[in-house]
Amino acid sequence: MNKHIKKFSNATIIGSMGVLVLASMQGCGDSSEQQAQQPNNSQQSVVKEGATVTIEENPKGVYKIIDEVPSVNTRVILRDANGTEKILSQAEIDKLVKEEEQRVENGTSALTKPPEEVRDSGGMGLAGTIMASMAGAMVGSYLMNKLMNNQNYQQNRRMSYKSPTTYSRSQSSFAKARAKNSAIKKSSTRRSGFGSRSSRSSSRSSFGG
Repeated sequence: MNKHIKKFSNATIIGSMGVLVLASMQGCGDSSEQQAQQPNNSQQSVVKEGATVTIEENPKGVYKIIDEVPSVNTRVILRDANGTEKILSQAEIDKLVKEEEQRVENGTSALTKPPEEVRDSGGMGLAGTIMASMAGAMVGSYLMNKLMNNQNYQQNRRMSYKSPTTYSRSQSSFAKARAKNSAIKKSSTRRSGFGSRSSRSSSRSSFGG
């Protein structure tokens, strides 16, 4: 009778230890995977694409993009006909985007009109020029979703730059920034994956020893 009780007790102890070991290993694995999946905050700020856009107003009230470069924070710089520059506030940008969104809904926005018509009328206003810039995706993402597949928008967007050279320079700078960010992201992912495997290996060896 005592032998049976002893065997049963031993089996219970061994079974409990096995459950604890498995739970501990699973916990270690989950912790490592969570660390690998959680992005680094500083890395996020680098990968996130923003733009600093300088827009020039001519004496006729027509706006053109004269400079555009990638940046962590999105800024719109307006240079008026007198050469005076100011950085638009977020409230000013939000107001312009909202007004342009209403014009898109009404079918009166220069962004969606035939390019010939926009050219003949002198060009786009400030709101349309902002939405044609690389900053558009950051300051008016909802509106941009409506515009991206519009063929007139794509052509008018090119026309919003002061010259073909300005447009090409902008596209080149953003392509280089994306390539750099992609390389940084891949490197970070590889390091995270290596750390995760090392943690699991260490966990297994410690239990095995």
